[in-house]
Amino acid sequence: MVTTMAYRRRSRTMSGVAALVTASLLLVACSDDDPEPDESANPELDAAAALAEALTTGEFADAPLTEDDRTLAAEQSEEVLGELTALASPAIEVTWSSSVYEEDDAEGVLAADAALTWTWDIPGSDEDWSYPSSVHLTSADDGPWLAQWSRDLLAPDLGENGVVTVEQSDAERGDILGRDDEVLVTAREVYRIGIDKTYIESDQWEDDAIALGEALEMEDPQAYADRVLAAGDRAFVVATVVPQDDPDTDMGSVRGIEGVNLVADERQQGPTQYFAYSILGGVGEATSEIIEGSDGAIEQGDRVGVSGLQLAYDEQLRGFGGLTISVTSGDESTEVYTSEAVQGEPLRTTFDLELQQRAEQIVDGLEVPAGLVAIEPSTGNVLAASSSAASNGWSTATLGQYAPGSTFKVVTLLALLRAGMSLDDTVSCTENLTVSGREFDNYPGYPESSIGDIPLEEAIAQSCNTALMSVRDQITAADLADAAASLGLGRGEDVALGYPVWLGSVPTEAEGTLHAADLIGQGQVLASPLAMAGVAASISAGEVVTPVLVDTDEYREGAAQAVEDVPTPLTETEATLLRQAMRAVVTDGTASQPLADVTDNGDLIAKTGTAEYDGGTHAWMIAARGDVAVAVFLEEGSDGAGAAGPLMAEFLGSS
Repeated sequence: MVTTMAYRRRSRTMSGVAALVTASLLLVACSDDDPEPDESANPELDAAAALAEALTTGEFADAPLTEDDRTLAAEQSEEVLGELTALASPAIEVTWSSSVYEEDDAEGVLAADAALTWTWDIPGSDEDWSYPSSVHLTSADDGPWLAQWSRDLLAPDLGENGVVTVEQSDAERGDILGRDDEVLVTAREVYRIGIDKTYIESDQWEDDAIALGEALEMEDPQAYADRVLAAGDRAFVVATVVPQDDPDTDMGSVRGIEGVNLVADERQQGPTQYFAYSILGGVGEATSEIIEGSDGAIEQGDRVGVSGLQLAYDEQLRGFGGLTISVTSGDESTEVYTSEAVQGEPLRTTFDLELQQRAEQIVDGLEVPAGLVAIEPSTGNVLAASSSAASNGWSTATLGQYAPGSTFKVVTLLALLRAGMSLDDTVSCTENLTVSGREFDNYPGYPESSIGDIPLEEAIAQSCNTALMSVRDQITAADLADAAASLGLGRGEDVALGYPVWLGSVPTEAEGTLHAADLIGQGQVLASPLAMAGVAASISAGEVVTPVLVDTDEYREGAAQAVEDVPTPLTETEATLLRQAMRAVVTDGTASQPLADVTDNGDLIAKTGTAEYDGGTHAWMIAARGDVAVAVFLEEGSDGAGAAGPLMAEFLGSS
């Protein structure tokens, strides 16, 4: 009789616990005339299958073994195979079973032998590691069939003390790529630059630290000096980590400071130490949490993704180290299997290296949380997304939740156009307006020339709050939410795009002062810079744009489906009218001064925004020119035109 039974233990790397065991039974008759065998008529085969199951799960409580052998099997299985089961998953097949025979010199004892084939699914390798073992089974006085335990069941040539050991080499980590597969983050030769307190006397520590801070153009050299003073007497206090060929660091000046040490190292890094860090994240030594969650795949000292996309896509980027499996006994070790290291797969993004660096240079030094996002309207590609250092690692650019202020008036305009109004219709712009007992004003310095009955287009260009509130009864909160959806706003985090996003929220129900406040981007309306850049991109493209950053078919299909799900698609006529109104903002309205010197501004459209909150104001501007749409946001700023406008002009390029 030939019998095959297969069992597989799920890798602890994937689950951390023994998986459910699946089995298949194939019984091949000796001749066409034989009746189909009955499983229950082969108790010795059932015992061999039960042992295979126990070996795959590592659970021996119900194994067909004596009580002593069960304890021994559990101990030796972990001792012999522990290093391997942390990385790979085995399948065990019962590939052959002998006929039952009487045990020699044991009256009344029946015996049978079964062959087992172990196959290990080695991660990252196309070739499995397979080997045979055999088990002897006995049944005394019609009792249950029991297997005789032996270390040799576990692996070949173990002897009395042998164990399976695993050595794993490092795999080359996959790069993070940008637009057109431009390398953004890769393994770079870097210098860790800092003050080594053992190089100099204590009375030089502060002066040399300040000198280093100034040479590196730190915003606050004294703060670095304070860190140096607070460290131990023999400490090396890193000030920065830069590529060894960094053109922006004056290495001559740095090396000229007596207390400075430059330590050569290799890091997964972009062109700067914190390039797109709040989104891409970083690579570092595995934390205890990461190690515990890996179920043995990651060990102490391993370098892995510790934040951002480096963490989210770590398995893809990390690849698989080469494996050498050996049977080791004492000082002797025999290799039984080897596999080559498999390089990590790159992660493709849509970032444009030049634009991302420009965005970072603009917002990084701001003293308040801030974000700048640039999107390509024709594709939805996120070209840049940067948050200021004051955001403390939080991606203000893609996750911030703030009232968008008057940038939201383009949404209100779309709802009014759908309600039957035109850009030429007259609206009443008064100095103030009372709604349900609450008084609303225009922004300080609103032009007197635009007070009174003015065209709707002028109300948008000059950003008149009271004019839009005066026609609040022509649209409902649901109308406003529908218009927002047509421009990609209000989807929160519901769209799966492979990176952290928050695409805003717009209430579908609001009355009185809340409804009036929503019309000017306050009240209950919230948005991120990413979401508002998407609004500008949608108006530019003439259809809803979903911002894509992780460049895979899966996420592009998700973005395309999100477009299909929009209840009321934007029409070209509507988009043309929105662009006309936003063009007036640039030529005759609130953005005319800050954007006056932007080059190639013939098709430039924009909208400023200021949103009040308890104790301060948010500053916004959205704009689009050619195939680039941009949002600039400062958590605290004087106003959209005065605070966000100059940053927008710098990003777009001024003459």
